[in-house]
Amino acid sequence: MAVPVSSDRDETRRKAVLAEARRWIGTPYRHQSSCRGAGSDCLGLLRGIWRALHGDEPQAMPPYSADWAETGGRETLLEAGRRWLLEIALEAAKPGDVLVFRWRDGMPAKHVGILSAPLQAAPRLIHAYERVGVIESPLVPSWQRRIAASFTFPEVHD
Repeated sequence: MAVPVSSDRDETRRKAVLAEARRWIGTPYRHQSSCRGAGSDCLGLLRGIWRALHGDEPQAMPPYSADWAETGGRETLLEAGRRWLLEIALEAAKPGDVLVFRWRDGMPAKHVGILSAPLQAAPRLIHAYERVGVIESPLVPSWQRRIAASFTFPEVHD
């Protein structure tokens, strides 16, 4: 269920997410990695941002193959998002929120990134892209059509 999210603390948290995501730009792409500057895949970027905000990751990551979504058939990425993040309506997504993508209709979602500019005007995405690394790129219409869900990070507790 999508939850409404709009408060000063939410905006502060989104800004912190975005600032941390930008620190990862230039990190080379490395499957299953999550080390800023050394290597990361898209999930590794999300994991690194979580660690920066919350400390330890909420669960240990099992090894996964590059074709995990095609062979597994489960919505593993969406299930984890719903377990650890707060799902929001796509229209409510703001810079600093997480977007999850489905490469093809009927296939499980397989890619994540951080929205870095509003969806309503020249949207952009920070994500780890295979053979490229962590980049900030335009969120073009062909990518926008592939968005499967949007999430925001939970509140940071002291």
